[in-house]
Amino acid sequence: MTDFEDPENTILIELQQGTVAVRLMPDIAPAHSERMKELARNGAYDGVIFHRVIEGFMAQTGDVEHGCHGDGLDLRKAGTGGSSLPDLPAEFSRIPHDRGTLGAARSQNPNSANSQFFINFSDNHFLDGQYTVYGRVIEGMELVDAIPRGEPPAKPGRMISVKVAKDA
Repeated sequence: MTDFEDPENTILIELQQGTVAVRLMPDIAPAHSERMKELARNGAYDGVIFHRVIEGFMAQTGDVEHGCHGDGLDLRKAGTGGSSLPDLPAEFSRIPHDRGTLGAARSQNPNSANSQFFINFSDNHFLDGQYTVYGRVIEGMELVDAIPRGEPPAKPGRMISVKVAKDA
């Protein structure tokens, strides 16, 4: 890992294969960026699995309610929860869903994003204007590409730890 231009707005996601660095976009999506930092600082993302990983599309994770702590993990529930914090209003922008961007997962309600997010494997412009983009992978995209596929994967990849670079 390198020194980051803005360590307060850089997230380090430790995977089994190495660390992925994500630059948040607080100027574009301030509430989503703050939420990710808050959950990271509380350790809420540590151990959470990637519960929905679709080849050529994206890898989704962040269900802090049902997606972590291996023992007793019920893969049927993974992806159905969020955090104990309130849902966030949409912060749609003109930022496209390009390869490596981080988007806020949500239900059909545009204002239902909470803790879950996805990383785009490819340019997914059909999502533009419908999901909040609030970050971009700046290091380690090859590690994201290696996350086991499935809905859910038979042996899901997991975020070992998630930290704000300033605190690491």
